[in-house]
Formats: sequence, structure tokens, C-alpha cells
Amino acid sequence: MGDEPVILVEGARTVGKSTLLRELATATGARLLDLDDLSTREAVEADPMVFLGGPSPVFVDEYQHVPTVLDAIKSELNKSSRPGRFILTGSARHDSLPAAAQALTGRLHRVPIHPLSQTEIEGSTGNLLADLIHDPTAVVGLPTSSTTREDYIERVITGGFPISLNRQSQTARHRWFDDYIRLTLERDVRELSRIRQAVALPRVLERLAGQTAQILNVANIGSATKLNERTTDGYIRLLETVFLVFRLPAWGTTLISRTSSRPKLHMVDSGLAARLLRLSPDKLAQRSPSALTELGHLLETFVVGEILKQASWLDNIGATGHWRTRDGDEVDLVVELDDGTILGFEIKASLRVTGKDFKPLRKLRESTGDAFRAGYILHLGERSYTADDRLHVLPIDRLWTT
Repeated sequence: MGDEPVILVEGARTVGKSTLLRELATATGARLLDLDDLSTREAVEADPMVFLGGPSPVFVDEYQHVPTVLDAIKSELNKSSRPGRFILTGSARHDSLPAAAQALTGRLHRVPIHPLSQTEIEGSTGNLLADLIHDPTAVVGLPTSSTTREDYIERVITGGFPISLNRQSQTARHRWFDDYIRLTLERDVRELSRIRQAVALPRVLERLAGQTAQILNVANIGSATKLNERTTDGYIRLLETVFLVFRLPAWGTTLISRTSSRPKLHMVDSGLAARLLRLSPDKLAQRSPSALTELGHLLETFVVGEILKQASWLDNIGATGHWRTRDGDEVDLVVELDDGTILGFEIKASLRVTGKDFKPLRKLRESTGDAFRAGYILHLGERSYTADDRLHVLPIDRLWTT
């Protein structure tokens, strides 16, 4: 607020945007317009200049219900563009709204708000990514982890939505997830777009949950849901717009000719994915091949989400993505810093790491040379150690323990 005239706080519903906005309004004496309230929405829609003009700051919650507020804000900024005038929240991606995408170009700073991280849930001050950027060997040699496989599964299944975390039973949590999915699809998605085959949207979302942490295959999803590829891609983009899923882009496609350029698909929350797939802690704890595969995918979405949340708190992140060669070698997440150096992360749902598990990170190290700061295998085991030049092994719980 000290630098930017307009700030947009955007993210999925119920991650805490409105709570944050109310607390900021109380602290700053701002006027708060809640456009989720129908009477307020209708009044603002009828004459946005009345509500957006006058003393600032002015806060607008769920602005996407009345995108014309951006034109009113633009008009106000033409009079004065001093910092801290407006804060908006939105549960739909700003660039998905045609009018909104142009009204405040160059004047609006976007801040992503994610479901709670494990660090926030634990009340910890830890930030693994910042520590590793400062010192790539920072957490090697620390005391052994006491987090069990069952503990990890419980965290993955629960996810990070605040309301879900407050539910006292698994049944109540399941009910909340079901209601959340239904209301988001019925209200937010349909409000953004006229969908000819709306009945197919839940099926598309379920198929995407089954593809979490995998290369996105639009054709396969379309075939399974009896939609053509163009329609399927449009539906996926709508689900991205309301923050149910996101595409993790391919990184380093110019490094070698055999690097894949296809994105990976992740659900925005591992708990949401688990519920869509009807996976319980007991199912994931089984030692069957199918359960181990499902746990591997959910765990990758969980860990990638945790690292991306920590990346969103930092100012020196240049890019994030996954790295995959056409030979099948893959690094689950690459974090590139503004100076061009990178950190690579591999996620393993195993208690021990073998030599062959380092093959993708070694290939990435060879391809990037001195730009490769370090690579890490995050796993369910107990020990932190250095395995090779700039290659380390860490328990996953180092993401939230100090």
C-alpha cells in the first residue's frame, strides 16, 4: 500500500481474502464494499462512481461481480494516483475478465492468496525456500524427522482451506468439500461464462483431479467426458479462472531440443483433489500399487503447492515450472531466481532414496552447469544429507519445521 495505487488480492474462495480485507479496513479506516452482498452489489452496479469516489482508501471485496468498478477506479486515478488508494479482492483470475484485463493496465499490482501453507497452520516461522536460496546446504545434517507416513497422509488429505481445517471430523470435512465444489461450479463458473453442457463440468473436474501432478492431456479428458478437445480446453480454463486447478508450465524448453514443452496439471489443494477422487487416509495408507501411485501424485501436488506458496512470499523469484525430457526424465519443480540460477526439487513417496532417483536432477545439473545452485529430493524418510555435488536429500517436513 505504500507503493501501489491499486492492489488486487486474488485466489480461491474461502482462502481468507475477505478476512484479510476486513482486518486491513479496520486498521486503515478504509471504506469496505462487499459485492457478495446482493443489495450492495446492485447499488454499486447502478452508480459505481458514487461508491468509488471520495476519500480513500476504498476496499472492494469480490470485485468481479461488478467489473465496471475498474472503470470508476481508473477515473479516480486520473485525478490522483497516489499509493494505497484501492484494494480489491477477486475469486476469479483478473486476466479472464475482458474489461478488467485492460482497465488498469500498468496501475494494478496482483497479489496471490493461496490456501494456508503448513508453515501457517503450524504457526512456524520457517521458510525452507528462503533458507535454501541463502544457503543451499542450510538444512542438511539437522536432527532426524519424526513425522510418520501416516502423518504425511493426514496432511495431504486435509489440505489447506481454513474452513476445512476447522472441521472436527472427516465426514464434516467431506461435506464441506462437496458443498464447496458444487457452489463454485454452480455460481462462480456459470456467472463467468455461458456453458452449453454444464452437466459435464463436474466430470471434467473429476478427471483433472485424477491427472493431478501429471502432464495435462486435454484429448484424453475430452474423450472420457465425451467433449471435443476445444470445448474441454475451454472448460479447463474456466476451472483455472476460479482457482480450482492450475497449469505448471514447462521450464527450460530452450536448454535442449528434447525438452518437453507441455504443462503439468495440479489441483489447487491436495485435500480438494483427494475428496474428488474419494480417497481416505485408510485407502492411501494401503501398500497396493494403485494406492502408492495415487499417494505419489497427491504428495507431489501437496509439496509443489507448499513450495509455490513460499515462493509467493519472496521478491527474487524469476520463474517456476517443471522440467521434463522426451526420454522421460523429469524434475517435479524448478525454481528460477532473478539472477538466472535455479533450484530443482524431486518429490518421492518413499522412505528411502536410491541412486537412480537422482538421475533427473543430475541431467538438469549437467544441462544448466553453474546456474544449477542445488537439487533436492524431498521424501518421507527421516534423514537430511548430501548425496552428491549440489544434490541433497531432505524429509518433506523440513518445509514447515525450523
